[in-house]
Amino acid sequence: MLEDRLLILRFNRGDKAALHRLYDKYKDDLVTLATALPLDVSAAEDVVHDIFLSFLGSAGRFRLTSSLKGYLLTCVANRARNHRKAARRRQGPTLEDAPPAASGALRPDQAAIFGEQLDHLGQALQQLPYEQREVLLLRCRAQMRFAAIAKAQAVSINTVQGRYRYAIQKLRSLLDVEAQS
Repeated sequence: MLEDRLLILRFNRGDKAALHRLYDKYKDDLVTLATALPLDVSAAEDVVHDIFLSFLGSAGRFRLTSSLKGYLLTCVANRARNHRKAARRRQGPTLEDAPPAASGALRPDQAAIFGEQLDHLGQALQQLPYEQREVLLLRCRAQMRFAAIAKAQAVSINTVQGRYRYAIQKLRSLLDVEAQS
């Protein structure tokens, strides 16, 4: 957090290296979140680049009031939500059918097992309502607090906690059914 504050200070003073450091520091987490909110890898990277372009436009006047990572993750979630709404309006192919993000390099046997588990989890996540999936990912992957998620989604904290609880319950039941098959 202290490093982020120093980087923001340097960024506001026009230091391009500070922006590059922030981008390198958070890019992977932001793309992972965007991919999980169902954007394909290419669209997720576009969303992250758009976020950093908007961020660049705020140089000199950006004020960090909480966690920079939380702020950027909220921006990505909002942009992904807007992207999803725009896709629905166009009535083209849905983003729900996007392939999961590629995993890291593993041994072939590990990759097969991990890929199968990831497919099961991805299929189960896709069966969750979008609002529940978003809360679950922001809480688990981005480690955001319920209050921050509630603020980002413009709903009450009780609503966010309910969505999280229902998402966990549904995931458990979906994954238990798959494990018994």
